[in-house]
Amino acid sequence: MVSGHLFHTRKHSWPPEEYIVRSTLQLLDFDSAAPPEQAWRRKLDSHANILKEFSITFSEAIKMVRLGVRLWSYVREEASHGRKAPIDPFSRESCKPSASQGVPLGGMGSGSISRGFRGEFRQWQIIPGICEASPIMANQFSIFISRGLNKKYASVLAPGQHEGLGKKGDQGISAWGWNLSGQHSTYHALFPRAWTIYDGEPDPDLKISCRQISPFIPHNYRDSSLPVSVFVYTLVNTGKERAKVSLLFTWANSIGGNSHLSGDHVNEPFIGDDGVSGVLLHHKTAKGHPPVTFAVAARETQNVNVTVLPCFGLSEGSCMTAKEMWDTMSLNGHFDRGNFNSSPSMPSSCGETLCAAVSASTWVEPHGKCTVSFSVAWSSPKVKFSKGSSYNRRYTKFYGTSEGAAQSLVHDALTNYLRWEEDIEKWQNPILHDARLPEWYKFTLFNELYFLVAGGTVWIDSSVPSNAVKYSHVSSAKAVNIKVTSAHVNDSKSTVVEQNITFDGCGSSNSDEAGEAHDSSESDRDLFGVSLEDKGSEFRGVDPSFDVDDVGRFLYLEGVEYLMWCTYDVHFYASFALLELFPKIELNIQRDFAKAVLCEDGRRVKFLAEGNWGIRKVRGAIPHDLGMHDPWHEMNAYNIHDTSKWKDLNPKFVLQPTVGSIRPAWSSIQLLLCWLIELLKLADHY
Repeated sequence: MVSGHLFHTRKHSWPPEEYIVRSTLQLLDFDSAAPPEQAWRRKLDSHANILKEFSITFSEAIKMVRLGVRLWSYVREEASHGRKAPIDPFSRESCKPSASQGVPLGGMGSGSISRGFRGEFRQWQIIPGICEASPIMANQFSIFISRGLNKKYASVLAPGQHEGLGKKGDQGISAWGWNLSGQHSTYHALFPRAWTIYDGEPDPDLKISCRQISPFIPHNYRDSSLPVSVFVYTLVNTGKERAKVSLLFTWANSIGGNSHLSGDHVNEPFIGDDGVSGVLLHHKTAKGHPPVTFAVAARETQNVNVTVLPCFGLSEGSCMTAKEMWDTMSLNGHFDRGNFNSSPSMPSSCGETLCAAVSASTWVEPHGKCTVSFSVAWSSPKVKFSKGSSYNRRYTKFYGTSEGAAQSLVHDALTNYLRWEEDIEKWQNPILHDARLPEWYKFTLFNELYFLVAGGTVWIDSSVPSNAVKYSHVSSAKAVNIKVTSAHVNDSKSTVVEQNITFDGCGSSNSDEAGEAHDSSESDRDLFGVSLEDKGSEFRGVDPSFDVDDVGRFLYLEGVEYLMWCTYDVHFYASFALLELFPKIELNIQRDFAKAVLCEDGRRVKFLAEGNWGIRKVRGAIPHDLGMHDPWHEMNAYNIHDTSKWKDLNPKFVLQPTVGSIRPAWSSIQLLLCWLIELLKLADHY
């Protein structure tokens, strides 16, 4: 129950009437075209402030110089192996971070694309651990309107010029009509949906609503994994003349950054069922990453005609330039219907940008209304980590591993989005209509869930890598001798004290000390019924094939700058969202950590804060994270401190509400509490 005194502010936060004329809201009040009463709002002509980056003082820099040198050396070493360090403060993004983000596209764990509140597609996270922040400015919605013989409007539905557009007068996208001021256009975010309202821009007699919908649906473990979004345009003609309206959706064959210039990309048109047609963009990724196929599409109806241009380029020498494409739309309002019969394009050359366009045209009668729907999907069936393991993404369980699944994804999205919206509203309305809650809290509660889509999430189907089985565990049913190396680091002397322990399947152990070590006492054994040395078998990694639910496995980053999967100290607080909305996912994450307690990884690691050495993963300790380059197999990517000595991680596991539902949890709890007691004894000793 929510107490009436829990929140003290009752101020209405950003009511829609302060951003949109009331008469426009009334005109759009059908088919969910009007924005909700509670939402995060911005005018499109608002300035996106550059965010201040983290900095340290001179005195702090002096204290941290040794850490900085070690970290710089580690970053260079990882780069020499073609890998990124989990924390790299020395690299700078080409695009400065700004307060421009809106609601991201797609479901969870299949790669994400974010969208700024002014309409730009940015923050590309198709490949795990890689975030390309810069917008791809060729990816735009545009509109072409003609009334009678004299009135014509043509504009990109994004405000003003942009530094990435290039020079005016060339053959690229700078030749398009960047005429929108954004003064009368507004953005409204209520995750997982967003609304952009064009109140008389660019045509004073046409009201336009663009509704962005993604399948983030609590307790729906199928649709919430789909890499697809829908854009529903609602057009209201307030003029006295009939208006021909053509909406244009352009898309570059790119996964962000400079990937559009790498070459060997191919586009091809398609005509699908139920009037869904568009273009497939096959993208060949660099550095051995799995390929990606995009589908951009619109749905043809009795009143809407869909045409496509499978290929155009951004420079002279292209089969058709961006300027020529724009001129064709300005003149005709559509493309040649025969383009659907085109064969796949020739692979693009290195340095050439390959783009595609989908047009949807309709007539809107005076005081009439019309709806036009578009969709974009991206199919990247395999996710590959930098040390070789690859897995099938969760959505492939329902759509298969073919790259052509993108066509099926846009079809299903365009035919099912109304059902998605019904489910989203059933979930959100009880909170949105709760008068006890302040409005700022309501929309913030939903919008902060963006991280489950745009937080570098990975959701896989199979519990075993799609390329090979890399790990195994030794059954404790028979006696098998396994040599495990544990390490205790003397903080005062910065030395590693190793202890070789041989476990057998019956739980007995023999130790051969190479230095001073701490043994579990008999009192510990009496208290928990177990000691650190008698847990039977050793796990070489977290074996996900054991005790798996049917929802696959889920990873998310601590942040796009902190490249570690499922950091436990942060997940402890963030897990409530998963527990409330996707409890089976949360249960599987806790199951991974429960089994990780039983694992030990004896590979030596240098901890950068003090320069001392230890082992990667100590048995009995909750790992800080599930790894980076090979999650589930190589845990604890964080190497600044020895997190096996952190006293907060083990208790946090015990306090998680789902732990009691996990089969191996009791053994893990016994073991981690023994380890915690050892840490407390060590602290008392020193």
